[in-house]
Order: sequence, then structure tokens, then C-alpha cells
Amino acid sequence: MNKLESLGIKTVESIHYYVRDIERSRAFYVDRLDFQEIGVSGEELNRAGRQMSVVFKADNCVVVCSMPYGEGGRAWRYLRKHPDGIGTITFEVEDIEKTFRLLEERGGTPITAVKTFEEDGGTLKMFSITTPFGDTTFRFVQRDGYRPLFPGMKTYDKPRGGTNRFGFTGWDHITSNFQTMKPALLWLEHVMGLVQFWDVQFHTEDVAQGNAEGSGLRSIVMVDPNAPVKFANNEPWRPHFKNSQINIFNEEHRGDGVQHLAISVKDIIPAVRGLRERGVEFMPTPGTYYDALPQRLKQIGVNTIDEDQATLRELEILIDGDKDHSYLLQIFLKDSAGLYGSPEAGPFFYEVIQRKGDEGFGAGNFRALFESIERAQVAEGRI
Repeated sequence: MNKLESLGIKTVESIHYYVRDIERSRAFYVDRLDFQEIGVSGEELNRAGRQMSVVFKADNCVVVCSMPYGEGGRAWRYLRKHPDGIGTITFEVEDIEKTFRLLEERGGTPITAVKTFEEDGGTLKMFSITTPFGDTTFRFVQRDGYRPLFPGMKTYDKPRGGTNRFGFTGWDHITSNFQTMKPALLWLEHVMGLVQFWDVQFHTEDVAQGNAEGSGLRSIVMVDPNAPVKFANNEPWRPHFKNSQINIFNEEHRGDGVQHLAISVKDIIPAVRGLRERGVEFMPTPGTYYDALPQRLKQIGVNTIDEDQATLRELEILIDGDKDHSYLLQIFLKDSAGLYGSPEAGPFFYEVIQRKGDEGFGAGNFRALFESIERAQVAEGRI
């Protein structure tokens, strides 16, 4: 067990998504996912940072989408190299001076010292560090009555757009892909203080039509023992490294990075039904998955579930678990490139998950997701 002192992380506060088309993002989050739009970057910040930002929120899920505003800003630099993707993950911490000291002592690489901002009697302290997650940085913030999400943000008096009708509650986990993940695992353990929670590896021989070689992955999940922070980490697995969809992600993203974020939901069945009615597209699950589901549930020891299996089949929701009446339900949206028919929209995607007593990741569903992505890549001619 890792004995490192806790960084004092309270939660994943927000994610920062760099995009080429901010109006497309607004339509996706507000019109499709029913997020609220809670604010925008002010003109002064736009000019200073050379990017414009919009903030979307559904309960504890907060997404900042930024688009270049001229040349030279962070979004512009990121998008010169990558398709649209996650550039920053922000964590709220209890004591930022302690967090900074611990990270620096452990070999973390700060981008800035702790900066302090004040507004309307509130104080915000923040700093950022580099990571092994490609060009994704981590930001740490401490809030004491500071209302805006970031300095220079214009918060609306009344949020615009959605009402979170689908019942999103927060971030469940963050999944990243690496060509080699061991450096990231060591960094998460020895710098961030996370511990290993779960692992799986498998290889397929029959997924890619016309590709008899198949592909595979290895995945290891690292968690913060003191906070609701989980990182799932993937790498290609031999012998067919180049065919692995983890490597395909790396090539399409043009480097390591965040593959998907999982959003927790109160009740997945009405959420998915409503999302489908709004035109949200999900990765397909073959009927054979549901043909085999009753026997598989018996094999993994999940003897009873609350949901009707015909409804799960209809909505293509996946289910996994490890003991009686302890299971999880999940489904994966199409990646952005598939949703928008544009490679520059990127291979990032969202997962929707409802946990019913199971805190794992479902090895069976992990494989089902892997196979589903691979089928989509074959159908689109990407492999």
C-alpha cells in the first residue's frame, strides 16, 4: 500500500477541452446533453489569453471549452499539434500550499508558482503542473468564497440552456491511452500518491472483419485512497501492437492523452432513452452480447438485477459486476470524430455510467467497449 501523504484533493472540479468550433460544442452540451451554460470568458481575458471560452455545467460535471482567439494562446498551440481534446484537468484541493510542496518534493514539474486572485471578497489560489498524459496538464485550485470558475470569467446571473434533465451527477473516472503506460503509472503512484485498484488484459482474434490478427490492450486503474479520483490507463498489448485501437487512438490524437471521461448518472435507462431522442449517438453493441447476457451474469455471480434485460438490449446498455445484486450499467457515446464526421474533432468520447454497488470497471464490459470501438474503426476505414 502506498504510504505517501495525501495531496488533499477534494474532487475533479472541471475539465478543459480545446476545440476548433465552439458553437458546435455549445450545441452538443446544451442542446444534446442538456448542460447549463453558466458563463464565458471576458473580452480582456480573450485578448490576454488569445482564446475564448464557454463554461458548461450539469451538477458536478463542469466543462470549459476554449477556441483560439488569434494565434499564440494555449488552445492554438494545443490544436496545432492535436485534434480537439482535453488539455487540462482541474482538481480542487484543501490546502494548495501543501499540495504544491508535496508535488515539488516528489519530483512534480510546476508550470507556475501558486498564484492568488481576489474578487468580491473571495480568494482563489492555483498552479499547474506538467504530466505524462501527453500535452494534458493538471491544475490545482483552492477556493475561499471565490465565485467565478477562473479569473476573467463572466458568470451569468441566470444560467442559460439546459436543466440537467438526464440526471448527471459528476465525473466517475478518467481514461487515458498510452503507447507505454508504465511511466504514467509510476508518476501517478510516486508523484500523485495514487494506488493500483484494478487491472485487466485481453486480446481479440475475431473482432476486426477481414483482420484475422485482432488486437489487444492492457489496462490498470489507479485511485486516490482519500478522494473520488480514478484514472484508468491503457496501452496496446502484444503481439499485434499496431492493430490495437489504443495505438490507433495514439496515432489519431497524435500522442498520448485522455481517451474518455465517464459521467455518473442517477438512472441510466431514462437518461439513455432521452439522449437517444435528442439525437445523441452511441457506440453499437451487437445482439450477441445480450444473447449471452443471462449466462454471463450467472458466471460472474450477479444473480438478480433491477432492470429488464429486453430494455437493456433495446437501448444497448452494458452491464457487469462481481456478486449478487452488485453491478454497474454503462454505455459509450461515439467519439467526436465519428459524431461530426471530422478527424479533427478527435477520438475523445464520453461514457455514461450508473453504479449499483459495484465500484470496479467490469472486465466483460471493458472488452465489449474495446470491440465496439474496433468495429466502428473498421466500418469507417480507420483500420
